[in-house]
Parts: sequence; structure tokens; C-alpha cells
Amino acid sequence: MPREQYQTKLEGLRADVLYMSELVAERLRMGLDALEQQDEELGEEVIAGDAEINDLYLELEGQCTDLIALQQPVAGDLRFIAASFKIITDLERIADLATNLGEYAKQADREVFPDVDAQRIGDDTLAMLEEAMDAYAESDPERCYAVAEADDDIDAACEAASELVVRDLIERDELREEEDVEATMRNVSRLLLTIRDLERVGDHAVNIAARSLYMIENDDELLY
Repeated sequence: MPREQYQTKLEGLRADVLYMSELVAERLRMGLDALEQQDEELGEEVIAGDAEINDLYLELEGQCTDLIALQQPVAGDLRFIAASFKIITDLERIADLATNLGEYAKQADREVFPDVDAQRIGDDTLAMLEEAMDAYAESDPERCYAVAEADDDIDAACEAASELVVRDLIERDELREEEDVEATMRNVSRLLLTIRDLERVGDHAVNIAARSLYMIENDDELLY
């Protein structure tokens, strides 16, 4: 393959990965909105859209495989292709977590624990994802480190939110009927799962930043 055509394929791969990230970020935003608004229809839309993400993942996986097998890239090109492959894997998993939010939106009761601001945590994780993809797009190592640092705040916020839910549950004294107990426990479970999934979104954003840093500077500091 002529060098010019090869470079075009590399540039196309980067553009396609960024397109996938835009779709995933949109799904995550929709999942958060569905949860906040208790919008079952929007939640179903997020769930239905997961197939598109999966198909795109398989397409990009094929692009990465073909470039490695047919072109035998070395040095920076190889790191770029390998990083892209790892990044689309993290994006696909974030899309799965967005689908979870769509499922929770169909049943959740946001009024049960009004002091838990899952939306703020979700907004922060979405910002981390966008920052990580900007680092990939612009080959910006400083943004990679910024994402890793932001994850500490996400972890702390998720831990605090989980503790608040548990403390609130322990301190309640109005639960008398078995139905009240069961309904509350279902809401507790969904909220804790929501917090856990948002924390995982942040972890995947860090993975993207780590792979981007390795791609840019051959630096594996954030990989471990």
C-alpha cells in the first residue's frame, strides 16, 4: 500500500474512533437525562441504541486488525493503532454502562434519596470522558494527566454518595410495612448500582487517557 494511502487509513481510524466517542458520550448524556427525568421512553432509546455502538466497535476492531496484519506498523504508528483498539474497547464498555442507566431510569425513584446528587457525578464523569478523547484527538499529554487527577475526585464523590445512602437507610424509622421495606431496598440497590456504574465510567476514561499518553509519549505511567 502506498505511504499516502496508508496515512489516509490511519487518519480515518482516528476520525472513526472520535465519531464513536461522540456517540457514546451522547448515549451517556441520554442515560443520565433519562434517570434524572425518570423518562422510560428515553431510557428505552438508550438501550435500543447499544446495538449501533456494538456494530461500530466490531467495524473499528476490524480496521485495527487489518492495519496491524497487512501493514506491520512500527513505533508511533503501532502505538497509535494499539491505543485506538484499546480505546474503542473502553468506549464500548461505557456504552454498556449508559445502557444500565437506561434500565435504571425505567424503575428508579429519585425522590427517595434527594441528597444524593448522582447527576453531578454523572456530569463529572462525562467531562472526564470528553477530556480523555480530546487528549487522544490532539495528542495532549497534559490532558491525560488531568483526567487521571479528576478520577480521585470522582472516587471520593462516589464513596461519599454510597455512604450517604447507607447512613440514611440505617437512620430511617418510618419503614413498617413489608412492601415499604421491599420498595426502599429496590431503590437503594438501583441507586448504589448507579453510583458504581458512574465510577466505572470514570475508570474507563482514565484507561483512555492512559492509552493516549502511551500513544503520545511512549509513557506507561498511567497504565498501572
